[in-house]
Amino acid sequence: MAPTAPSTRPGGGGHLQLQGIDAFSDAVSSAFVPLRVSTSAPDRFRARLRRAAVGKVEVTEVDARRHLVERTAALVQRGGAARFKVSVQLEGSCLLVQEGRQAVLGAGDLAVYDTSRPYSMAFDDDFRAVVLMFPQPLLGLPPEQVRELTATRFSGTQGLGAVVAPFLAHVAEQFDRLPGPARARLSTHALDLVTTMVSAELGVRGGADAQRQALLARVHDHIEAHLTDPGLNPVSIAAAHHVSTRHLHALFRAEGATVSGWIRARRLERCRRDLTDPGQLERPVAAIGARWGFADPAHFSHAYKAAYGEPPSHTRSALHRG
Repeated sequence: MAPTAPSTRPGGGGHLQLQGIDAFSDAVSSAFVPLRVSTSAPDRFRARLRRAAVGKVEVTEVDARRHLVERTAALVQRGGAARFKVSVQLEGSCLLVQEGRQAVLGAGDLAVYDTSRPYSMAFDDDFRAVVLMFPQPLLGLPPEQVRELTATRFSGTQGLGAVVAPFLAHVAEQFDRLPGPARARLSTHALDLVTTMVSAELGVRGGADAQRQALLARVHDHIEAHLTDPGLNPVSIAAAHHVSTRHLHALFRAEGATVSGWIRARRLERCRRDLTDPGQLERPVAAIGARWGFADPAHFSHAYKAAYGEPPSHTRSALHRG
């Protein structure tokens, strides 16, 4: 039976009530990455998914009956962005297998796993879990080091796991009910906590650098998502990430860049993409510049020429000639 119609919310979220293993398999493959799902009782299978997202961070609560999930080598080879997933077991238990390691997760426990490597998750009874999924660079740690800990149980009752697991569970409970700015702040805190937990377990030296890289990745993601916002500037970015503008400028300076220069370069790249898009031939050059934050046509033309060696009108003319 097909899933009931989802109730959607802003930010890429929604609720799904699912009947039958095929409907569930399609839903989780869409919500996460392509997966193979099986169960010993397909006709009696029932599940519920509740999803919400901000930027590239997705939070999903899964409430389902017993089944087996497999991310096979063949499914991995189909490609797609490499992501990390953090699963918090709220009820029931799970056996997670990846990279030759096995982790048995009981209620309150959590584990990290990697969608770019095969894995399996076996749920022997009804269960409920929360899954946080995000691109690997957002964790701010070398993926090869994080992979040393995939399918490793973090206890939900001791150590940093006792802090991270309850926080992620509470975030999932309220995430799709919160306005976008609150979701953005919570996702930032969630990633910081996961980074701290994994760094501590790895014993990574230079943890401050890992935190800096994680923050920089999140700032880049924020800029990308707000390029059309005329109010995007160092002050608004620093406020969104709860840092001072001085710290934000230092973050970019360490990479040999500036905040304003990064924003300008990303906006110009979007303008160039639109100017070379045959589907936007009817859109005036000035309108394309304005769409991406260049309200003054003369300033847009000057900045574009400085970046690409020709005015935007020449780029558009080349498309006409083609």
